[in-house]
Amino acid sequence: MKKLIVPVPEMTRRIFLIRGHRVMIDRDLAEMYGIKTHVLNQAVTRNAKRFPDDFMFRLTKEEAGKLITNCDNLLSLKYSPTTPRAFTEQGVAMLSSVLKSECAIEVNIAIMRAFVRIRELASTHKTILRKLEDLERKSASHDVKIEAIFEAIKELITIDKKPGRTIGFRQSGVKP
Repeated sequence: MKKLIVPVPEMTRRIFLIRGHRVMIDRDLAEMYGIKTHVLNQAVTRNAKRFPDDFMFRLTKEEAGKLITNCDNLLSLKYSPTTPRAFTEQGVAMLSSVLKSECAIEVNIAIMRAFVRIRELASTHKTILRKLEDLERKSASHDVKIEAIFEAIKELITIDKKPGRTIGFRQSGVKP
């Protein structure tokens, strides 16, 4: 298998959650494809019908500001006159039909694998979270039952003994 230009773990670090979608920023994609950002954006503009809003959207200034604050590698976008474009998984897949180089095909396949890997990790985390919640419910139930047992033991210990007839032998002349 050929060595990837950008390894999958590196790609997963470039996938962000914005507006409830996992997206990649135009600048990162252009870098991975080995082209300039404006070249990628020109190709997208020329094929605008291929990129509906659920495939690609432009970030607001606030979203771009938050992204730049959290990612040092995007610091140069701070002074850009335009906000970056964000491509969803479907948008990245559509880029392969717009950018038709051999490199674009390889990078696109690697990016798709990165998106799949993130989905798998998210699924695993949801499963673990569900199991933890089940354990919490069970332990809460057990705590209530254990507390009831302790209360019953306390009651048994503190029961007043009624004076009654003593069982056993008495020595003559000695009173109990």
